[in-house]
Amino acid sequence: MVENWSSGIALIIMSGILQGSFAVPLKYTRKWSWENTWLSYSLMAYLILPWLIAFLTVPQLKEILQQTSTATLRGTILFGFGWGLGCLTFGLGIDYLGMSLGFAITLGLTAAIGTLIPLLVLSPEKLMSGQGALLMAGIVTMLAGISLCSWAGKLKETELKCGSEGADQAPGRSYSLGLLFCILSGVLSACANLGFAFGAEVTSLATRWGTPQQYASIPLWAVMMLPLFVCNVSFCLYLLMRRQSLAKFLLPRTRHYPFLTGSMAVMWLVGIFFYGFGANKLGQTGSSIGWAILMAVIVIVANLWGLTTREWRGTGLAAKRTMSAGLLVLVVAIFIIGEAR
Repeated sequence: MVENWSSGIALIIMSGILQGSFAVPLKYTRKWSWENTWLSYSLMAYLILPWLIAFLTVPQLKEILQQTSTATLRGTILFGFGWGLGCLTFGLGIDYLGMSLGFAITLGLTAAIGTLIPLLVLSPEKLMSGQGALLMAGIVTMLAGISLCSWAGKLKETELKCGSEGADQAPGRSYSLGLLFCILSGVLSACANLGFAFGAEVTSLATRWGTPQQYASIPLWAVMMLPLFVCNVSFCLYLLMRRQSLAKFLLPRTRHYPFLTGSMAVMWLVGIFFYGFGANKLGQTGSSIGWAILMAVIVIVANLWGLTTREWRGTGLAAKRTMSAGLLVLVVAIFIIGEAR
């Protein structure tokens, strides 16, 4: 039991490290436009790898999907489109604001909304209980942390406009637009939770067809990621045509870029699976303690990368202290919400 607990925690921490690090290669594909990088990443992360893993781990994949009801598939794909838009706006948000702000704001909202919506839909009576009160306290704390991080970003933008040397934000990029992308991502990414709740029939059928418990959710992942692929690739193709950036795929000294975007996809997807395996080892505490640890590690790791890649270069103490305070409040809120789940 102790061994399961320690290995579960280790897997969840590894998941958080991978999820908090997956966007780092975006900083090193600057000869490409954003749409070139995100298209290459989306192709691997949302189409090739999920279905390859599904075919390798679930021998009866075809039969499972054939027996799944049309209503379940339709609902799962619908929520997948919402999640796909959330992933798309997340990619745009971190490109505008950097990893520190982008991850903090987006994950804060996702953590709050992703916990609240399933409770409202599936168990609204719990809102009047002690669990509901704790959850609302966590959400209020989370919003306070998001507000502090947002204010830190505004201070950063103001200081950079006053002549300080730039951080990660490129000239001409609007902080307000980046903030809007992150808020939209935080709200829309909550569709992932609803999609998994709505698509539980797929996981159940996989188990009945003899799929090992640790792989039973993989067919559902594959189905959910099809609309992610469609959303992200469609928008990227639109930008490639509009900005005439297709030729950038052929630029010299960019041959290693597909490796960088492939590493993004592997880190993102492996991080998801590590969390699933780790949460399973923790049993009933996986969706509370494990989830809180995951969110906290992602936020911390993303901000460490932000410091390492000098996103806050040229900003004063006021912005940095406000951001640090916001992060501390976010981590506290994550554990409060985790306790209420």
